[in-house]
Amino acid sequence: MNYDVFNGDADGLCALHQLRLANPVKAELITGVKRDIKLLDRVQAGAGDQVTVLDISLDSNRARLMQLLEAAVHVEYFDHHYAGEIPRHINLVSHIDVSADVCTSIMVDRSLEGRYRLWAVVAAFGDNLGQSARVLARSAGLAESQIEQLARLGKYLNYNGYGDSLDDLHFHPVKLYEEMRPYPDPFDFIDGSTAFNLLAAGFSNDMSMIGTLLPLSEGARYAAYLLPDAPWARRVAGVFANRLANDDPSRAHAVLTPTRYGDYSVSVRAPIAKPEGADTLCMKFETGGGRKAAGGINRLPTDALDRFLAIFAEQFKGSSPA
Repeated sequence: MNYDVFNGDADGLCALHQLRLANPVKAELITGVKRDIKLLDRVQAGAGDQVTVLDISLDSNRARLMQLLEAAVHVEYFDHHYAGEIPRHINLVSHIDVSADVCTSIMVDRSLEGRYRLWAVVAAFGDNLGQSARVLARSAGLAESQIEQLARLGKYLNYNGYGDSLDDLHFHPVKLYEEMRPYPDPFDFIDGSTAFNLLAAGFSNDMSMIGTLLPLSEGARYAAYLLPDAPWARRVAGVFANRLANDDPSRAHAVLTPTRYGDYSVSVRAPIAKPEGADTLCMKFETGGGRKAAGGINRLPTDALDRFLAIFAEQFKGSSPA
């Protein structure tokens, strides 16, 4: 039995797509909204089964990972988030790289020696790694107009992953992966799948709601925004954070969105000019994590808002290019 466990964002989708284009297998697919990262808890594998994990934190799944390994389950793990100590185990093959300019799909691209590189370009754009994406795109000989097409696709796939629950999403990530699966070439997906147009329309409608939001808190090197309690706001939280980061690369940004639980979901972006510290900040809170350039807190209690804003300001008030 095979299990494919993947983040429901652009990076998780594209990483899985590359792997299964190269090595098709029948597998049970386990995923969720972008912030649903403790996915290994849902894997009921036994001795001899194969589990492939893509784009979810090893550290957040450590307990269940060790249970699976001790049960003689074979696990291959690709990820770029904070991992902590990587277990040494005969049943584990790990591909972990927490460099700020790497995403999971780039690691898969390396493993496949560039065989489906255009999907890694899509993923890198979705993860707001524009410079890395362009390096890969140019190595594939793409024209600027083609690069911009893949950038839009990456943005739309990533946008679909954000939500408080699966009900907030335009597509369940499994359904979106099934839409992608027939297309080895992302340009054919753009031209041939109705999913692309549906996501483009949803993205345009939701982003038009942003209007002229003012920061909740700001300084010379940071700004935090609070979005309203609405499904559209939960869907755009990540891409709005990326837009803010790209528009002002010397500043750190945080986007907070009310959740159905009565607390906040938080997206943090370190300054693009100095992409570090987002994971350190977010891990100071119980449900926080991420990578150097971008992190998040799944559930920030309302009474912790002032503490978060103070730590956020302290973390980034002196951020400037090295």
